[in-house]
Amino acid sequence: MSEHETSSETLGEPTRRDFLYLTTGMAGAVGAIAVAWPFIDQMRPDASTLALASIEVDVSSLEPGMSLTAKWRGKPVFIRNRTDKEVEEANAVELADLKDPVARNANLPADAQATDLDRSAGKEKENWIVMIGSCTHLGCVPLGQAGDFGGWFCPCHGSHYDTAGRIRKGPAPQNLAVPTFAFTSDTVIKIG
Repeated sequence: MSEHETSSETLGEPTRRDFLYLTTGMAGAVGAIAVAWPFIDQMRPDASTLALASIEVDVSSLEPGMSLTAKWRGKPVFIRNRTDKEVEEANAVELADLKDPVARNANLPADAQATDLDRSAGKEKENWIVMIGSCTHLGCVPLGQAGDFGGWFCPCHGSHYDTAGRIRKGPAPQNLAVPTFAFTSDTVIKIG
């Protein structure tokens, strides 16, 4: 043991200096959090944003073959009342022919297949389709009732979606996403 070492320093026991370092560090951490909290707290969404967490859309005016675009959480949402022919065409597509075989439907399990039924509003309302209108390639907004498959077409980079919103051709890697939605009545859809 040297002249300046104490027995507690050689045995590895905490000293008064260690205690002071620890308490000073803890006081500094608490002070940093107290200073940062107002900045973190102001980043939370305000009441008007939270109010848009879900929307209700009246679809009573949509006859078969018509569609509308609603805005939900700052994104376009395509709602389409498909014709019987469009539903038949979508049902006729083999899953092996799809670029993305996953439904991408927030109402179903993540591994649900991209059948027309699993992309639609369900068995009783298979003619209805609700999708986020943002191309899965770079986020452009596709044009409706266009492209090689009669669904949606993104002219920016050439992605073609069918009448069920499934990617069939082009650079987009995934089907158009289906948000959480439900019919609250025969003519009103709640999204979110």
